[in-house]
Amino acid sequence: MTAEQRPQDPVDAITEQWARVRPDLDTAGMEVFGRVFRLARAMGDRMEKEYARYGISRGEFDVLATLRRSGEPYTLSPRRLSATLMLTTGGMTGRLDKLERAGLLRRSPDPHDRRGLRVTLTEAGLRLIDAAVGAGLAVQTEALSALGGERAGELAGLLRELLLATER
Repeated sequence: MTAEQRPQDPVDAITEQWARVRPDLDTAGMEVFGRVFRLARAMGDRMEKEYARYGISRGEFDVLATLRRSGEPYTLSPRRLSATLMLTTGGMTGRLDKLERAGLLRRSPDPHDRRGLRVTLTEAGLRLIDAAVGAGLAVQTEALSALGGERAGELAGLLRELLLATER
């Protein structure tokens, strides 16, 4: 398929405009990162909509998923949660308050630190996150089906390389 036959997306339109007004610019980075940003926004919106079916936001999903991934007894300190999710303690407190009111987690004193707290998934939180993560992965799998398994794997590998190089 030639470039003329390939379906056009909004990033193509943007880079074509730049090529007309500034033909000296190399827009290869814009072609990649413009699509990554648009894809992240579109999939973020889809994921937010999916998680809303479970009564949680994407940020609240992240808290519950982090606790779930930690393994039994699904308990972490608020500080560890904040560090893992790259949130301020203030931002974390609001999420924890809402999730605790909903009965999805509980806070309790840390038996090893009189000043500390532990955050633990409740049974309801465990059931909800297991359902929500499955539903979210189904949305992502459906989106990736446009590429097919082998090409999706190649894309994952390329993005891993780029992410590692970028985060150095």
